[in-house]
This record gives sequence, structure tokens and C-alpha cells, in this order.
Amino acid sequence: MNPTLPVPLDVKLMNLTANLLLLGFMLLALGFAGKWLTHHPVFAIRGLTVWGDISHTSALTLRAHVGPQLKGTFLTVDLNAVRLAFEAAPWVRRAVVQREFPNRLRVILQEHQAVAYWGEEGESTLVNNYGEVFEANLGEVEQDRLPRLDGPIEQSAQVLLMYGELLPLFEALDLPLEQLRLSGRGNWQAQLGNGAVIELGSGGVAEVTARARQFLGTVGQVAAHHGRKLDALAAADLRYGQGYALRLHGVSTVAGRDPAKRH
Repeated sequence: MNPTLPVPLDVKLMNLTANLLLLGFMLLALGFAGKWLTHHPVFAIRGLTVWGDISHTSALTLRAHVGPQLKGTFLTVDLNAVRLAFEAAPWVRRAVVQREFPNRLRVILQEHQAVAYWGEEGESTLVNNYGEVFEANLGEVEQDRLPRLDGPIEQSAQVLLMYGELLPLFEALDLPLEQLRLSGRGNWQAQLGNGAVIELGSGGVAEVTARARQFLGTVGQVAAHHGRKLDALAAADLRYGQGYALRLHGVSTVAGRDPAKRH
């Protein structure tokens, strides 16, 4: 029986070097193959399939808007950059971009649903049903009449929520609530369809709506007491602790909890 002789050190080094060279060659070959594959013409992006809400923007316009962001091939295109390009288009709230093998992109869009104008007259900003402010061509708004909301833009959802709570209270008396503003100091102001301005004071939904209910529950009687109807309402200030100040066209008074009470 012949004993196994140890492998000389120089042979070990030669084997290790050969293995490393082979590994390096294989990695290099894989790199070239991957680069060739990702840049092969068969994977060039051939088109976009757009689904979802596109009632305000045509698919053709969207493709033209997003085209400059379609850099690379089907395998290398930055889907996040394409998504952001779609979401930068007017009326587009959210976009989901997916690959469709072998050379197309599939895009699912969600449009903004405008529920109110935002800001001062003449500004091209709207509020969607999520309380988010967005810019768009106001000429493309389909609804005949939308309310106008305003306030600190970071509180747009709160303003929309407050409007939704106050609207049925005023509508019950056939008083159209056309505008609602939240000042930087936290005071709420409403404007009715006839131009009457209602100072609602500060506070959250529960506090402000309670104040509005108290006012709306007695204002009709106060107006009748002075020979007026509700359409004579010119202004009201609800920031009084025990009542409100009321101005009717041709009449000025202050009403407490008792509608016949004056201060």
C-alpha cells in the first residue's frame, strides 16, 4: 500500500488560480450575456396599454406626456419614473405601472373626482373626494355647480369633512352652503347662496355643528319675529357664548337662546 503523498504548495496555488480564472470568466460571460439580453431589440418597449379612468385625458395624450420617461428596454425601464410621470399629468391621482411580457407596459389609472373648488376665485385648484387638492383645467369640470372651499392646504381634508357635516344642516332650511373657509387661526366662515356670511367660530366638527344647529333651530323664528323670511339673512356671528348676532336685510339685532330675546 502506497501512502498518499501531500500535494505540493505550488500545485495548490496553480489549481486555485485556475479555479479563480474560470470563475471570473464565467461571471464575465454572464455579465455580457445579461447586457446583450437586456438590450436586445426584442425587448424594446413597443407600446402602452392604459386602463382605468381616462375621461378627462385621452390615452394618446397620456402617451405623449409620458413618452420621454420611457428610457431603456422592457427589462430596464424604471417603472417608478414612469408612474411618477403619469401621476404628474392633470387629473391623474394614482397610477400603477406593470410589465407585460415581452415588450409592453400596462398602466392602470385612477382619476381625481372633483367635489369642490379650492382657494380664491380664478385659481385652477380643486379638491377631490379624498380631500386632496390638485390642479386642473377648470373648463374640464363636468359638474354644473361645485362649492368653494379654502384654508391651509394641509388641512384640506378637514375642510371637506366639515363641509360635508354642515351641508345637510343648511339644506334642511333651503339655505345653500356655497363656500366654507378655515382661517389660519382656526376660525370657520360659511357663505350662503344669497351672499350671507356666517361666522361659525373655531373648533372641531362636533363643536361647530352643534353651534350651527342651535343657530339654524332658531333663526327662522327670529326672522319671522322681525317680519322677514330666511332669504333676508345677510350675516350671522355664532361666536357668542350664549347666542349669536344676526343681521337681516333692513334689521339688526342680537338673539340668544330664546329667539325673542334681544341684547
